[in-house]
Amino acid sequence: MSQKIPSPQFANIVMLGAVWGFAEAGLGLGLQKCASLASGSIMTGVAFLFIAAAWVLTRRALGIVLMVGLVTIMKLFDASLLSLPVKHGAVANPIFAFWMEALAFLVVIAVIRESLARKKHGQAALGAGAALLAVNLFPLVKFATGIPACVFAGTGFPLSLYYAPIAVGLAMIMVPAGFRLGERIAVSESAHEAFVRGKAFRYWLSPVTLVVSLLLIAALRLAG
Repeated sequence: MSQKIPSPQFANIVMLGAVWGFAEAGLGLGLQKCASLASGSIMTGVAFLFIAAAWVLTRRALGIVLMVGLVTIMKLFDASLLSLPVKHGAVANPIFAFWMEALAFLVVIAVIRESLARKKHGQAALGAGAALLAVNLFPLVKFATGIPACVFAGTGFPLSLYYAPIAVGLAMIMVPAGFRLGERIAVSESAHEAFVRGKAFRYWLSPVTLVVSLLLIAALRLAG
């Protein structure tokens, strides 16, 4: 089977990544400090919405990798607006989280039965398993970036584990929602096949979505 992602789906990956990247900037509490309370767990749930949608559209690990790569670039852009170095806990650590969330999803989707993944309860189980794996992988960030994971105030307990039930619960909702989003995009493509396969969609709409998302991130930082 060819590993090449069709042009329309590549455009969709760019648009999903652009929206996720903006959501990461918008839902985050600003890059200046460590994650607060359950913010990281909430963003983990949001991440699985986009990861699941990308999987439905491409059925390839490459689609998810490309999208996470784009979100990583957007995170670095956000950091540059605040003049923060890459090796800052609020920059490198979230980027590590993106990749662990993608890895966790791909590991769990590889072992879950395909017939189960087509059902809502199976997708919820997929979300729970992926989130649980991701939050347990995140404390390893210290070995990857040299920056310890944020801990709950007054303890040495990583926030990702302390608020794991929130991440797992949200992922159980967001992964089925992501499957639904991906399916709706695919149906829309079938209904508008001529436009989706045209140059306007591939070469204009997805780049414009990315540029608009970057401009909105810049506006958020300037307003802050």
